Amino acid sequence: MAKKQKIRADFRKNRAIRARRTNWTRDFEQHGFEDEAPALGERVSGKGELSRRRTVVGGQSDDHEQPGLGVQLEVDPQLCRPGRVLAVKGLVSSVADEQGGVFRCATRRLLKTLATDQRHVVVAGDRVMFRPVEHTQPKEGIIERIEPRRGCISRASRGRQHTIVANVDQLLLIASAAEPRLKPNLIDRLLVAGEKGGVRPILCINKTDLVDPAHVQPLVGVYSQMGYEVLLLSATTGFGIERFRRALAGKESVVAGQSGVGKSSLLNAVDPGLRLRVESVSSETEKGRHTTSTAQLLPLASGGWVVDTPGIRQFQLWDVTPEETPGFFRDLRPYVSLCRFPDCTHTHEDQCAVKDAVADGRIDDRRYESYCHVLNDGGL
Repeated sequence: MAKKQKIRADFRKNRAIRARRTNWTRDFEQHGFEDEAPALGERVSGKGELSRRRTVVGGQSDDHEQPGLGVQLEVDPQLCRPGRVLAVKGLVSSVADEQGGVFRCATRRLLKTLATDQRHVVVAGDRVMFRPVEHTQPKEGIIERIEPRRGCISRASRGRQHTIVANVDQLLLIASAAEPRLKPNLIDRLLVAGEKGGVRPILCINKTDLVDPAHVQPLVGVYSQMGYEVLLLSATTGFGIERFRRALAGKESVVAGQSGVGKSSLLNAVDPGLRLRVESVSSETEKGRHTTSTAQLLPLASGGWVVDTPGIRQFQLWDVTPEETPGFFRDLRPYVSLCRFPDCTHTHEDQCAVKDAVADGRIDDRRYESYCHVLNDGGL
């Protein structure tokens, strides 16, 4: 982070709420509007209520690609202490300090009104500086600063960036062999989100006890050939659970996938002390029921942390341009530079090396369909 200084920061437009006038008719009947001078203009200065920029004391990240607010406010180290956000529920964040105490924290208003594309200012996994409030039970505090993030999983939500989790090392992408059915397109989008956020993805296929293992081998082979680690698991029989435990040990991980694939069941199998609530899959719709309502950071008995996330039913990628999309597909990447046209989209052009590789069987045709969906931002 840069040296502390006074900087001009952007804030949300019209952040001060103005009272709505309701006496227009009475004013007209009593006085009329002839003597009232119309407002010819409005000056927006650094001190006005409608100001969109303010001077704050702090610093800006030297890395402009660093995800987060981009502005680190200066705090008093005598009053504040470092912490880690365990979960965010509404306006309250659960923050753990270095001694293991958990505080219910509100977020400083200055942070919430900074102009940002973030849907939520504070997310699970954030490293923050917070000010404890004395003599409160349960313990309470105020989040004063959010440290720069790394290793984020984000998606688009109504035109804004919805960061699901921050500061993780790896993404354990949970899918199910059956009940609910496996969605390869969702897997591919989560893989792109992991590559974009700098998080190592691991593909985990649960409920292998419900199908013949030979049925999932073609899918396993496609992703294994691209260099992704693939784990076959069964939370019911315990198959592969030890490998899953070793993958989590000592790491900061996030588990993600659609509802009903068994994310919470797998974590309970790895660490029974978590006691996460689970539900069965609907027999009529073959869709899972939401049991995890918010992302929460959980400590593991074997060491490390894991973030259990709510089930995903739709995943729209955030800030992935058409030009960079082929670079996030490992199987397409070697052929991109071999196309005749440097701006080839690999969809309709002639002499396209990617399309030729698909036709020759060197690229899986289903993966190519996923690429086209992502390129056109199609639904799942």
